[in-house]
Order: sequence, then C-alpha cells, then structure tokens
Amino acid sequence: MSDSVDPVSELLRQTRIDVAPATYVVVGLSHQTWAQLLENPELSPRPDAPFMIFRDQHEVTLLIEADDWARIRHAARDAKVEKWFRLVTLNITLPWDTVGYLARVTGLLADAGISIGCITAFSRDQLLIKQEDLGKALRVLGQHAAEAC
Repeated sequence: MSDSVDPVSELLRQTRIDVAPATYVVVGLSHQTWAQLLENPELSPRPDAPFMIFRDQHEVTLLIEADDWARIRHAARDAKVEKWFRLVTLNITLPWDTVGYLARVTGLLADAGISIGCITAFSRDQLLIKQEDLGKALRVLGQHAAEAC
C-alpha cells in the first residue's frame, strides 16, 4: 500500500470556503428577451456586483444578486427564475489540468443530500447552494477544507 498523499484531498485541505453576503437568483431568458434587456443599460446588473452571463443555443442564463433582479424583473416577465441561492467560492487557484477536485467537492455534498449548481471561473470554482442548505453544506465542506466562512 502506498503512503502517498491523495492530491485532491491535499488541495481540498488548502481550500478556503467563502460565502458571498448577498442572495442570488438564476434567471433563464429567451434570446429575444435578452436582446431587449441589452437595449436598455438601466437593466444591467450593477457593475461592482458579482454576476454571470452565459449564452448558449437554448437560452441566456443570468446569475445576479436578488437586489438587481428585483430592479429588472419587470422587463423579463417570461423569465424562468430560481431564487434564494448563496454563492460559495472554493477559494483556491487550481491549474486547469487538476483532475477530480470538483468531483470530490460535489460528491461530498451529494452524499449529504445537498443539491448544487457549479460555476467555473478562470481560476476558482463557485457553487450555488440554496440558502436553506448553506449551513449543512458548510459543515460538510468544513470537515475537509482549510477554512469555511
């Protein structure tokens, strides 16, 4: 049996788990509604707030703070909306050739019965976790990470 350290476990032990203070909304928009929103700069998320825009062939997905959604929702009445997410950052910079890190994190949460969404930024991964599951998720991840705050 090898005494080598599991590299994914070691990376997880170096990870700080950070929680953004705001509550987030995931919004699914038609391409037509998205085009209409783009025509009016007042319907954009605040530039200093974390947000995500992802456009694929099916729809446009926005991840925005609940306050921004409250301000623009009147202009996107046909949107699909999921509310009450917290944005949890796995605060460790991982090389792009890292294998199994996110699988381990999501596996730990799945084993605890916690549903999540994942966002991969250039250097860090983020999780969308429902507010009601946040405490449990932090307890689960905190057993394996450097710090959960």
